[in-house]
Amino acid sequence: MRMSVGVDLHKGQFTAYWRSEDGIGGGARRYATNEVGYREFERQLAAVREAGSEVQVAVESTGNTRYFKNRVENLGIPVTVVNSMKFKVVTESVNKTDKRDAATLAQFLEKDMLPEARLCSQESEELRRLLKVRTNLVKTIVSVKNQLHGLLLSLGIESKRAQLQSAKERRRVKCELAAHNVAGATVDPLFETIERLSAEVKKIEAILEDKTAEDEVVQLIRTIPGAGLITATTIRAFTDDIARFQTPGKYASYAGLTPWVQNSNEAVRHGRITKRGPVELRTAMVQVLLGMVRSRRTRGYRIMQRYQAMKRHKGSGCSIIAGARALSEIIWHILTNGQPFDEARMTSAEIRRKATEMQAAASKAA
Repeated sequence: MRMSVGVDLHKGQFTAYWRSEDGIGGGARRYATNEVGYREFERQLAAVREAGSEVQVAVESTGNTRYFKNRVENLGIPVTVVNSMKFKVVTESVNKTDKRDAATLAQFLEKDMLPEARLCSQESEELRRLLKVRTNLVKTIVSVKNQLHGLLLSLGIESKRAQLQSAKERRRVKCELAAHNVAGATVDPLFETIERLSAEVKKIEAILEDKTAEDEVVQLIRTIPGAGLITATTIRAFTDDIARFQTPGKYASYAGLTPWVQNSNEAVRHGRITKRGPVELRTAMVQVLLGMVRSRRTRGYRIMQRYQAMKRHKGSGCSIIAGARALSEIIWHILTNGQPFDEARMTSAEIRRKATEMQAAASKAA
């Protein structure tokens, strides 16, 4: 006999619905999300299994799902993490209670009809946390710098966007503010915040550099012109395992870079990109593309030629997104084949021929 357990998991408590395959027994029970509650739930799981039942558990993906999943799987009981984006039976229910949600999960688990979500590896989650902390620190630094730019503007002092990047420039601006009789108590905390948080950002970047020094995926991505430590680490952390994407198109779709498609009868409609999937991954790919745009080295690449041609007709926004999608396909091939970025494959035959002739001429002259 099989026992299917649906779990509606929250921060402070969770509700489990026990559904027996033979229809006997079952019912719902609430547990606290503390050691006492988890132990009671685990004790009941073990008791059901010892009684001869095969136990399986389903839970929706949320903040503490990994902890819950690890505890239950340590008992040797399989846990299905449900993709709530694809399981609308719960999210769009008009009679939504914890008990009903848990019962629905148990019912669909019994029939093996739940769309499963995949949790990333522990290594990827650690990288995501570090990247998140760095992002928050950088946002705070930018906010403080904007306050200083606003102060300079109010005093009639012209300032540039990158003026506060270096410590030397910050000292000069500080002296200029003092010359305008701006009290040190007003600006000193702002400058100290920038210095302190900038040091913390550098520490996190050093940790990321150390953690990814032998990471093959990060090193492969960094062979792409325009990809640095942060963008490469972000792509690695939010891709996790490239093998779960069978085609480049599925990887682009996961990144949210593919358009909406609505086909009905003879009507075919394509909309904006879906923006499904990790926004961090999508942003990192856009940043890599913009790095390629700024580089002189990449001007002969076909992807850059298509970007420039599209920019003239569609504008920079559409061309950047189209370029990011093409870049996602390049990244898929690089990671799937385990081969570094091949610059020769990015240029047309004509450009390669001219480059070869120039190299031959230079060698002959030498």
